[in-house]
Amino acid sequence: MYQRYSKIKQSHSKENKNPESQWFGEKPVTPDEKTGLVIDVFDSVADRYDLMNDLMSAGVHRLWKDQFVRQIRPRAEYTYLDVGGGTGDIAFRIRKATGAGPQITVCDLNGEMLRVGRNRATDRGWLNDFEWVVGNADSLPVPDESVDVYTIAFCLRNVTKIDDALAEAYRVLKPGGRFFCLEFSHVADPLLAKLYDAYSYRVIPKVGQIVTKDRDSYQYLVESIRKFPNQKALERRMYGAGFGRVRVKNLSFGIAAIHEGWKL
Repeated sequence: MYQRYSKIKQSHSKENKNPESQWFGEKPVTPDEKTGLVIDVFDSVADRYDLMNDLMSAGVHRLWKDQFVRQIRPRAEYTYLDVGGGTGDIAFRIRKATGAGPQITVCDLNGEMLRVGRNRATDRGWLNDFEWVVGNADSLPVPDESVDVYTIAFCLRNVTKIDDALAEAYRVLKPGGRFFCLEFSHVADPLLAKLYDAYSYRVIPKVGQIVTKDRDSYQYLVESIRKFPNQKALERRMYGAGFGRVRVKNLSFGIAAIHEGWKL
């Protein structure tokens, strides 16, 4: 995976409203290079992505996702767009919560992740329940004001231009539509934060090496969490994109957080 990175120029612009677009984990890159590298990461881990999530979080990510969907309060008459949800975890939960009927589009930058999601849907007998679309969160192939609920789970930190992605979310939502983001965040307690950092940097890449034969991708995923804006910073950026009634709910002491906003 890092063969691509070895050819990258070690330069980045300081004049950038999306500062995380300058970084691939802790390595400086250009925005275009970051997008290609993120595709490489998820090409590499797609088939064992969900297994790794279970191992890394001891299954807690499932509880976070359950809480996330409960907070959405899904209804069958809504139109849903799940961004970065290639393997289907959030879309499937919405489908179960509403029964047959809702229009659910799963949009992901990575075709391999979508392949895994389609296969999982087929295994469940859901042959025509979802639309699977390849697309980038910061330039969605979705019409203006066409979506009631926009969801993005454990993806926003991998997006090259977060502010552009927030603007796109606002664009595609109908007036009164809601934005929901579930993402790894920042632990407030200093002692717990230190323990969590030690676990993340020492354990997760090793598990990635054993399970997927790809240590580098999981090293990046750990680093990407540290580069992601903290709860207050992301809240400010949501307001900057136009969202109102923004609120944040910490999960597991801030290891993850749910951000919610409305298009008023």
